[in-house]
Amino acid sequence: MNDNGAASLRAAARAVHLPGDDGYDRARSIWSLAADLRPAAVVFPESVDEISAVVRAAGRAGLRVTPVGTGHNAHPLRDLSRTVMLRTSRLDGVTVDAPNRRARVQAGTTWSPVVEQAAGHGYAALHGSAPDVSVAGYTAGGGLSWYGRKYGLAANHVTAAELVLADGTQVRVDADHEPDLFWAVRGGGGNFGVVTALEFSLLDFATAYAGFLAWDLDKAPQVLRRWLEWTAEAPDEVTTAYRHMRFPPIPELPEPFRGRDWVMIDGAVQAGDERAEQLLAPLRELKPEIDTFARVPSPVVSRIHMDPEEPTPGDGTTGLLDALPPEAAGKLLEADATNRLFSTELRHLGGALARPAAGGGALSALDGQYLFAVVGVVFSPEVRAAVVAEADRMVGSLAEYSRDRIYTNFQQTQGDTSRAFAPAVWQRLLELRHRVDPHQTLQANHEI
Repeated sequence: MNDNGAASLRAAARAVHLPGDDGYDRARSIWSLAADLRPAAVVFPESVDEISAVVRAAGRAGLRVTPVGTGHNAHPLRDLSRTVMLRTSRLDGVTVDAPNRRARVQAGTTWSPVVEQAAGHGYAALHGSAPDVSVAGYTAGGGLSWYGRKYGLAANHVTAAELVLADGTQVRVDADHEPDLFWAVRGGGGNFGVVTALEFSLLDFATAYAGFLAWDLDKAPQVLRRWLEWTAEAPDEVTTAYRHMRFPPIPELPEPFRGRDWVMIDGAVQAGDERAEQLLAPLRELKPEIDTFARVPSPVVSRIHMDPEEPTPGDGTTGLLDALPPEAAGKLLEADATNRLFSTELRHLGGALARPAAGGGALSALDGQYLFAVVGVVFSPEVRAAVVAEADRMVGSLAEYSRDRIYTNFQQTQGDTSRAFAPAVWQRLLELRHRVDPHQTLQANHEI
C-alpha cells in the first residue's frame, strides 16, 4: 500500500494499524491463533459511517476489505497482503424488543450478551456451541444451534439486516426492501456487504433440558453404536453431538477432565422434563460417569459444549454425511484407534435443519444427516500440516457416507464454496455478487 492509500485510511477511521506500527501485531491477532493473518492494514471502526469511509478508501487504493468479528473461521483467509482487515468488535450492542420477540445486534456482538438479555425477557436465541462467537458471522453463514433440529438454521430467523455495500453505501434489507440482498446475506456469508446489524426473532422459552453425558473413552464402541441407533429415531425436539475428547494434562483444565480421554454426548431436548428423561433413557442405560442433563436456563446451554472461550491455536477438517448405518461405527472407531487429535465430533442434523425454510435465505437447509468435524491443537506450521492431514484421514474414514457438500461455518480450509449450495442457488449468488460488488472489493472467508 502506498503512502496515499495509508493516509486515506487514516483519514477514514481513528484506529488504523499498519505493518510496522507498534500495535499492528496485537490488532491482527484473532481468536484462531493458528491463522497467522498479515493484512495490509487493520482498522477498528467505531461507527457505521467509519465502515463506509474505510470501504471507500480501500476501493480507491485498490485494496480489498474483509470484515472480521472474533475470527473463529478465519483460516480460509490466506493472503491479505492487499486487504484491509475490518475488526468490528467496537460496534457491539444488543436491543431486545420483548413485545415482538425480536433482537437487534450490532456487527461486533458475540452471543453471550444476546443470550443473557433474551433470557431476561423469557426468551432464547438460536446461538451455537460457543458463547464468544460473533453473531453476524455465525448467522450469515447459516448458524447451527442446539435447537436446530426443531427450529432450523439461525439465518432463516433473521428479519432484517443492515449492510455497508462494496461502494460504501449503507442499506437496510428485509423481505420487502432489497429482497435479493436479504436472501443472499442469510447463508451467503460476507460476500455481499459488511453486516453492521442484524435483527432476528427469538424463541419463546427460557429453559431447556440440556447438558452432557460422559464415559471413559474405552466405552466408545457401546456408546457410539447406541447413539447412532438412537439418533436414527430421535424426534426433532432433540439435538445432540457425539464426541471423543482427549484432554491434555495441563493445570488449566479442571478435574476430572485433566489428562483423560472421554466419549461425550451433549445437546438439548425441547420437551418437558418427564418426556426428556424418557428420550434420554436409552443413553443413560449405558451408565455414564458424568451426567449433567437437567432443566437449565437458556444461557447455560451456550456453554454445555465447553468450547474454549479464549483465543486458541486449532485447525481441522469437516464433512457432511448421509445417514450412518451401524457398521459406520466400526469404521470410525478403527480410524480413531490411532488418532490423537483433541476432538472427533459427529453432530446430528436432519429434522428442521434438513427442510428448506419457507421464505428462507440462500442456505435454508443442510444437505446431510450428520456433520463430522475433527479438530487438533496447532503450535507451529509443521504441526498444523500434520493436524490437517490427520483430520483429513479421520473424515476420509467415513467417505462412503459423505455428501459432496460443505457447511462453510465449520469449513476451515479454502475450497470450492459452490459445494455449500444447490447449483441454482450458487448461480443466483454469483450473479448477485457480480452486481453488488463488480470489483470484488469485499473478501469473505468463503468467497463467492
